[in-house]
Amino acid sequence: MSTRDRILDAAHQVMAERGLARATTKEIARAAGYSEATLYKHFRDKTDLFVAVLSERAPSALPALMAGLPQRAGSGDLAATLEEVASAAIAFYTEAFPMSASIFSEPDLLEAHRAALRERGAGPGAISHALAAYLEAERRAGRLAPGADPASLADLLLGACFQHAFLSHFPGPRDRAREPRRRLARDLVAALLAGAAPH
Repeated sequence: MSTRDRILDAAHQVMAERGLARATTKEIARAAGYSEATLYKHFRDKTDLFVAVLSERAPSALPALMAGLPQRAGSGDLAATLEEVASAAIAFYTEAFPMSASIFSEPDLLEAHRAALRERGAGPGAISHALAAYLEAERRAGRLAPGADPASLADLLLGACFQHAFLSHFPGPRDRAREPRRRLARDLVAALLAGAAPH
């Protein structure tokens, strides 16, 4: 296993256990069995490491799926594609939420993290923009109603996925968030397309 992979594995473990705000690069380097200087040879900073963990170590295929979405516009089954996106988004948010939630309690760290994400063109908004662009292409192809708003549709679908991921950390009686992801994804997409499909 490469040095970079060992650092990523350690970062994933430490961030999952302690949250992004409390995880330090020193602690991550120690968990990987390296010095902090070695960590900085592979990653610019903690944000760089966090982005790499989410894209390379999170169990969801969401980042890779979103990267390939433009090529799928106008072909295949629209509902099936959106169900795949929704299922991956629920898994991604379920994994990412515990890691990233702690950063909101540290305003200075949060602002530094936001600035670092902006510099990289990364962050949660990138997923929504990618889905909106895909839905716009589908609308132009006539597979969505002409009056459908792709940005709003993307926000509705991903927002619902995020809510289910969030609620899955607080299980209760008859909690829909505990249902299988594929069933949730199917139901969310069916509701979304009920008002957005071409007449």
